[in-house]
Amino acid sequence: MDASELFTIKSNTTKPFEGQVLLAEPMLNSLHFGRSVILLIEVSPKEGCFGIIINKPLSVQIDRLSDELPFFDAPVFAGGPVDEDRLFFLHTFGEQVPESIKIKDGLYWGGDFDTIKSLIISGQANKSNLRFFLGYAGWESGQLEKELKENTWAVGNIDTQQIMNTRPQKMWDIMTLQLGGRYRYWRLFPKDPRMN
Repeated sequence: MDASELFTIKSNTTKPFEGQVLLAEPMLNSLHFGRSVILLIEVSPKEGCFGIIINKPLSVQIDRLSDELPFFDAPVFAGGPVDEDRLFFLHTFGEQVPESIKIKDGLYWGGDFDTIKSLIISGQANKSNLRFFLGYAGWESGQLEKELKENTWAVGNIDTQQIMNTRPQKMWDIMTLQLGGRYRYWRLFPKDPRMN
């Protein structure tokens, strides 16, 4: 096998769905998407898709972004390059937060922000059950399918426990190992090929 083939996705015809993740191929050299793990929030053939990058914490905490937000001992994550001034959140509180949207078993998107603030103030919220994101990643109709054919992404499965409790800096490595096969070699590709 040619060495370059180790980093190529074969027969990448998987149709992703909500709750799955996209793993950036190792040669994707992008400020936002390099070695990113993106949780798909909505997948629609007609409307397009959107998701959030779940493995890129920022060095800022939520209370620094707005005076109305209480102190919360957890980083905010860079969710993606679209609407980077908007705040989004994932949580595991389910119906306890009105208007939440279920993404997968035990994991919810958005909902009533006043309830989230109350959960933080009462001490019920922590970094294992609530995550904040600035911005999101979006694809127009047909765009993600095209990128999958171009081998930009691998599609993987992840559970709520992994999303909320895996160290973000290790998530891409762990997920590529979990995919198995040739994907386990992705970790060997240098982050900056010029340094090899």
